[in-house]
Amino acid sequence: MFSFSLPTIKLATGAASDPGMLVVGLAEAQDGDLLVGLSEDLAKATTKALGTDVLSLAKTLGASSKTGTCALLALPGGIRLVVVGVGPIDVTAEQVRRAAGAAVRMIAGLPADKPHQVTLSLDTTEPSIIKGAAEGALLGSYHYGPTKTETPGIGAITVVSTSRKPDAKQALDLAQVTAEAVLQARDWVNTPANLLYPETFVESARAVTKGSKVAIDVWDDKALERDGFGGILAVGGGSSRKPRLLKVAYAPRGARFHLVLVGKGITFDAGGLDLKTQDGMYTMKCDMAGAASVIAAVNAIAKLGLRIQVTAWAALAENLPSGTAYRPSDVLTMFNGSTVENGNTDAEGRLVLADALAKASSEKPDLVVDVATLTGACMVALGTQVAGLMARDDETADMVLDAAEAAGELFWQLPITDDAAPKLASKVADVKSTGDRYGGALTAAAFLSTFVPEDTPWAHLDIAGPAFNDAAEHGYVTTGGTGMSVRTLIALAHARAN
Repeated sequence: MFSFSLPTIKLATGAASDPGMLVVGLAEAQDGDLLVGLSEDLAKATTKALGTDVLSLAKTLGASSKTGTCALLALPGGIRLVVVGVGPIDVTAEQVRRAAGAAVRMIAGLPADKPHQVTLSLDTTEPSIIKGAAEGALLGSYHYGPTKTETPGIGAITVVSTSRKPDAKQALDLAQVTAEAVLQARDWVNTPANLLYPETFVESARAVTKGSKVAIDVWDDKALERDGFGGILAVGGGSSRKPRLLKVAYAPRGARFHLVLVGKGITFDAGGLDLKTQDGMYTMKCDMAGAASVIAAVNAIAKLGLRIQVTAWAALAENLPSGTAYRPSDVLTMFNGSTVENGNTDAEGRLVLADALAKASSEKPDLVVDVATLTGACMVALGTQVAGLMARDDETADMVLDAAEAAGELFWQLPITDDAAPKLASKVADVKSTGDRYGGALTAAAFLSTFVPEDTPWAHLDIAGPAFNDAAEHGYVTTGGTGMSVRTLIALAHARAN
């Protein structure tokens, strides 16, 4: 269920006589730049017709081996060739992912009478490289559907690979399911908050997972009150659109590992009574990116049929100021019975996550990972393209970092220091939700850790920076929601499946 038309994608052992837009690579080799994926016949025909070779022509038109740079060439026979930089010749899957994304994104913006047909010829033979190329192409094709556009976009993608092994097709299938999950997360993040709020988010999740082997349970505001979810109720109390807690569970037979994913789902964050500035508020439809990621990931894991039990919990609320809004200094009673002194109504994400983490932990999972656009402090520390990772032990952190590396997503481990927890001391409750102005990402993680039992492995992903791109497009990253963390969560499930 997408707001735009998803391209079809397939493998082929060679480019067709009419390849549509043909994409080849330009790599940096020891003896100079080298074209990758260009057939010998086409190279010879071009040299004969034009009196110059394709590489020289491409460089004249601005082609470079720098990853993601693109040049468009018109060749004899009506062939339109895109030469994209892939970086050093010993390419990684992420290099190819970025190159394919940049090429397809450029093509998607070209005028045409009908959707573009794209052939990717990047000398992809290894499964990881095939997967990278396919993912990059699909991700680069994305645009938010309701936005007016004068271009027809991408209709079909063919990935050229000489490999005839079954793992080539498996890599393509994995790439397709993974990319679709990322694009679904992007679409949810990009949907305006007047259209996507707790109730409609639940309805959309039901529609997206229909036919998948998942079970859905929903706590509405009455059920939340009955079961004592004081954090979610407080945060959502200022809006006429009542909060929800959504559980999406996948439990295949024979699974021996239970992975729990918890996502922050603030469908719009005005800051509550501690109101944000106008500029700070404008992009806050993206504050549910964590929830979008965990729902999309568990649906993809179910589609892939991985033998691992995965449960996603999405804590959904709208944080608005009103006469029923919660206040700074309020004391809230959480799902696990502990009390929290609220320090700031604009630190709402940790409150809804705390309730969901406490509930999820009651099922005694083997690993808990929460995902949230949680703190500006993490953005200050790591910028807008790297997410933060915090965990109580390095073994758990390494497990997630290995999955991120396999997926091609950038995370950096930050510590939960010994001085973080004392900053959360309260005179009127068990804990305070905020500390001082220093190390805000670390104190937020320290607060969340109190809602996960000490003996339960747990990691916290702060994706505040890279979850939403309001800068220039790059590689396979378009403007708006990015779907950051979806690929990592799927890779993590792959690694832990039996």
